[in-house]
Parts: sequence; structure tokens; C-alpha cells
Amino acid sequence: MNINQLKYVLEVAGSSSMREASTKLFVSQPALSSSIRELEEELGILIFERTNKGISLTDEGRDFISYAKKAVGQYEILEDRYLSKDGGRDRFAVSSQHYSFAIRAFTNVIKSIRPERYDFCIRETKTKEVLDDVAGLKSEVGIVSFSGSNEAVIRKIFRDYQLDFTPLMIRETFVYVWKNHQIAGRDEVSIDEMKGYPCVSFDQSGDGNFYLTEEAMSNYSFDKMIKTDDRATSMEILAELGGYSIGCGMLSGKDAILQGLCSVKLKEEDPITIGYITRKGSILSVYAGKYIEELLKYKEI
Repeated sequence: MNINQLKYVLEVAGSSSMREASTKLFVSQPALSSSIRELEEELGILIFERTNKGISLTDEGRDFISYAKKAVGQYEILEDRYLSKDGGRDRFAVSSQHYSFAIRAFTNVIKSIRPERYDFCIRETKTKEVLDDVAGLKSEVGIVSFSGSNEAVIRKIFRDYQLDFTPLMIRETFVYVWKNHQIAGRDEVSIDEMKGYPCVSFDQSGDGNFYLTEEAMSNYSFDKMIKTDDRATSMEILAELGGYSIGCGMLSGKDAILQGLCSVKLKEEDPITIGYITRKGSILSVYAGKYIEELLKYKEI
């Protein structure tokens, strides 16, 4: 078993077909298939089920994937630290759902410590990627949220991924609309009153990620739904179609892309818990420790 085989397995697991994976990896499909079969024979397990409809992970394969992600993540950290040409730079990474306070805490770390040479990264991404990044040691800290609708599922993932979750705040549920919308300026609105408008939701991709949604009311059956994976696109749709999205009401006046929005309290309650995750038992860097210190300044609970 070698690191390339582990990377091959992860790429195949994340692709729709062996052909797609081989293209991404720049290896021939026969060579990719052969390498994975050799690994399966060595381990004595079947990682992928192969049928005329394609490939899918077996139960053993899903278990193997969880360990492979950690191993590849650790290897990439070592590779980046000791084999990169710009060695000697301090490194720190955060993965987050979109929250302005997470970005402010990140910039405050740099202002406070003022490192001379560094290679830092803050990834604004989807829930699944935040969880994977921290579990796989790609990021030291992750910012995530969940509502009552998906809390049980998210907490199970925390346990399965060996992640510690620290809550920072619990926020009520709001509807976001463009400033010229018919309901703009109201104190409160019900979800039924919004049925005539399209709901714009952040796309988490894949049926299996339904319960990883960032928004409240995820179990509500919306008559009109538009999914996007880009905030600017979402804002344009809200403005042009009179649509709405659901969130925790945290709008920053400094965020230019959000300045055209206003929030209205939703009558239905599905509070959103926001907090940070770290790898259970991990020894945090000075930067991660300082970042958490900055995050705790926003702690309300």
C-alpha cells in the first residue's frame, strides 16, 4: 500500500466514474483500475462494488475511506511543510461556512501575531468540506452551524469524524429579501406567506448531503426552490426574481455584496447554532489557539 493508491481511491470515491477519476489523475483507466485492484487484494477487502452501471463504495470501502482521508491529509501536511520550495513559512488554515466574524477573527490573528513569513488559508466552503478539512487535518479549525432540523445528524458526524464542537451562539431564523421586496421593512413574516416567491438555497451537492444544509427549515417542503453555489449569484436572483433565502439574520454592513439585503424575522422557529470544530485530541498551533481566542470574543452562550 502506498500514498498514490490512497489518493487514487479517494479520487475514484469522489468521481462519478472510473473514467472521470483517471482524467483528473492524469493516469490511464486500466492503470488506475489495476492499482486499486492490487490494493484490494493486499488488504483482503473489496473497496468498490463494480457493476455495468458504474462503481460504488462497499461498506468496507466507506470505512477504509475515512482512514485514507486522514492518512493522505497528514501526508500532504508533511509534504507541504518539508518538501515545498518555500519551507520555513508559518502555516495555518481555517475552513468555514460564510460568517463575517470568522473572517474578522482570521485577520485579527495576523494583525496580532504579525508573522514575518507565512502561508495562511481561509476556505469559505460547504458544510461537508468544512467537516472533511478538519477531520483530514487540512484545516485546524472549522466554523459550522446546524438547526434543530439537522442537529442530530450533524452531532453524529462530529462523533464519527472525531471532532469536538464548541458552540458560540444561537440565532433565531430570518428571511432575507432584497430591499425593494414587498415584505421589506416588516417585523415578522410566516413561511406560508412566502410561498409565492422562490426560495434560494445554498447547494450542498448530492442527495446524501441533504442533512448538511446550512439553512433552517430544511425539512419544509418549498413549492419553489432555486439552488446556487455562489453568493453573488444568489443575490442577483433575490433582486431579479423577488426571491428569499433563510438565515440567522447576521448581515454585515461592511459586506458590500449584502448591502442590498434586509432581514425579516420568521414566525416559525428553527434556531441556528453556530460554533467551531477542532480535531479531537489535536495539539493546536499558536495560530489556531489565537484564532479560537478571537472566536470566543463572539461567544454568546
